[in-house]
Amino acid sequence: MRLLLHVCCAGCACYPLKKLREVRVEGKDLEITGFWYNPNIHPYSEYQNRMMTMGYFSQKEKLPMIWKDEYALEEWLEATRGKFDLPVHSAGQERTPVSWKKEKRCEKCYDLRLEKLAKEAKERGYDYFSTTLLYSKFQEHEIIKKICEKLRNKYNINFYYANFRVGWKEGIEISQKMDLYRQHYCGCIFSEKEKINAKRI
Repeated sequence: MRLLLHVCCAGCACYPLKKLREVRVEGKDLEITGFWYNPNIHPYSEYQNRMMTMGYFSQKEKLPMIWKDEYALEEWLEATRGKFDLPVHSAGQERTPVSWKKEKRCEKCYDLRLEKLAKEAKERGYDYFSTTLLYSKFQEHEIIKKICEKLRNKYNINFYYANFRVGWKEGIEISQKMDLYRQHYCGCIFSEKEKINAKRI
């Protein structure tokens, strides 16, 4: 059985890969391939850093990879864009951004990346798809699960679900032993801003 695993970064891939390699389906090991598509990562230097680290990790772990090395910034911004209101002021109309809800913004981001994953898995004849996003305790776990279940039905392909968050500490320990780069924010410019603002408090 073949599984295509979306990888958001090397640090988050450590524990899920370890556990998936212990799984047997119909008496056989899963044949796992990594899938890289993460246009949400900003800035470009950060994107390159995470991709290079993932490349190093995949070589060390002998994990075959499919690289969708498309820094599709415009596509990501279009998918996650917020709405604007047009309040009327005495000086005329001024375009002001309406508050973006994090959950909705993240949902659109997940949807963009996971749609690519499921479509790729189906076209290449994989039996299952899954994602390392299910590992991070900072991600919207239930939203990710819901999107994957929707895509399972849309593409008629199995979604392998596991709550990889139970191995949060173990995953960190593995990444530290491998001396992997560990980022301090999810990836997008909004999460970086949130991290900076949190430090100021």
